Amino acid sequence: MLKQAFSIVKEYEGSHSGEHGDGIVRSEFHPIMFGDRMLNIFENVKEIIDPGGLFNPGKIVDPPLMDDRSLFRYGPDYLDGKSPTQLDWSTWGGFAGAVEMCNNNGTCRKRDAAVMCPSFRATGDETHSTRGRANTLRLALTGQLGPTAFSSSEMAESMSLCVGCKACKRECPTGVDMARMKLELQASQTAAHGLSIGQRLVAYLPRYAPAVAGVGPLFNTVQKLPGATRCIEALTGFTRHRPLPHWHKSKRLNSITRTGPADGQPVAILLDTFSRWFEPSNGEAMVNVLAGAGCRVHIAGADNKNPLCCGRTFLAAGLIDEARHEARRLLKAVKPFIDQGIPLVGLEPSCLLTLRDEYDVLLPPSETKGLKNMSFLLEEYLVQKSADLSLNLGPTQYKQAALHCHCHQKAFATAKDVETVLNWIPDLTVNPITSSCCGMAGDFGHWAKTYNVSMNMAELSLLPALRTLEPNTAVVGGGTSCRQQISHGTDHDAVHFVQLLYQSMTHSTAVKSDSTG
Repeated sequence: MLKQAFSIVKEYEGSHSGEHGDGIVRSEFHPIMFGDRMLNIFENVKEIIDPGGLFNPGKIVDPPLMDDRSLFRYGPDYLDGKSPTQLDWSTWGGFAGAVEMCNNNGTCRKRDAAVMCPSFRATGDETHSTRGRANTLRLALTGQLGPTAFSSSEMAESMSLCVGCKACKRECPTGVDMARMKLELQASQTAAHGLSIGQRLVAYLPRYAPAVAGVGPLFNTVQKLPGATRCIEALTGFTRHRPLPHWHKSKRLNSITRTGPADGQPVAILLDTFSRWFEPSNGEAMVNVLAGAGCRVHIAGADNKNPLCCGRTFLAAGLIDEARHEARRLLKAVKPFIDQGIPLVGLEPSCLLTLRDEYDVLLPPSETKGLKNMSFLLEEYLVQKSADLSLNLGPTQYKQAALHCHCHQKAFATAKDVETVLNWIPDLTVNPITSSCCGMAGDFGHWAKTYNVSMNMAELSLLPALRTLEPNTAVVGGGTSCRQQISHGTDHDAVHFVQLLYQSMTHSTAVKSDSTG
């Protein structure tokens, strides 16, 4: 086909080369395009300038055939690494196909205003870039790391600083999803080596949280005892330099199943583990905002002894079967809402977006039908339904708001919606912070072995920007881990945007009451 194309180009006296030059692809056709006399001139010039043939050999002069298999990056004996996997990679033609989405373009090595790749930005080490990890996977798939490559220490080291930000999925020109590949590799690591005490505590948090929350204040106090943090670090691997999240229990969230006007627009909210047991004021604010806007609010799976879980902590720990169990339990609970066309709304980006992004490789399509199109982060829902909602907003105590969005909000293009919603608040100027990952990334910043890298990520741009803020500036963090990092690294207590929205609604109501009294 290419030979025919070149003959047509010559027939119409065109050129077979453009801005990209000739190279291997076009050089073999030079006899057709230039003739023997010009080829001899090319060869003479090359001989004079580069008699040893050191500079870019095989281009223009003495070129190989463009389809010479010996030139291919993957030769005839290349293995496609058909290793057993626990997630569904059929969309990519198998796990190897997903790995080969990386074409080594190196965009993950950039240091501009985007997010990708947080670990490379912090270390400058190619090993800890998306490309570096993809190439390590290629070595594994071609058998160069041995038969147990996926569970090897080398593979663990390659993935150790990946924070699962999903930036590569959005910002890489070929859409490499290294965060998802890490889930698969962690499953191999866990199957081979098991989990440490600390890893099990994180993975099974949604299971034991309901039982522990009642005595949560005791755990909060224990952390403050002399020597407690050193003991915790020695036992679990959680760094002594950062406090663990404090437990909080909400009587209201654990007592209601539905609220708001009976004839209001129905909406089902998904209370994630963190909004329920660590930041319940955010869950309460979401309920109040939606009910105040005229929605009939339902609490999906309102079972206080066994609340719903997206399965994210199990996925991250490589416990795929446990994650699958939680996913099916959640789907069973929300199916009545989906069947009625009632949207599901959540607060925590990494939890809610697990439903949209990971369930399709965790479960068969027949089980997740309708879920992706009916699951929304709160900011998405408010923006999409703004014309149907009654949001009466007034000024708050703040004139400025500095906004740092969660990496998954950036990856799934919901960050702009947060900015839009905050701009609804009168007299509030919203200033998005240009930054990569905050470095907390769920449990990543809690481990002693990655604490320093976590702080390095935060110090690249986020924390320095926050330290320059004027007084009376609200700091908004998109995820629970983002807010923890900001509070740990600065004097600011970051809040979820729903808190400002609720304050704005409350203030508006108070002003109206005063004016009509």
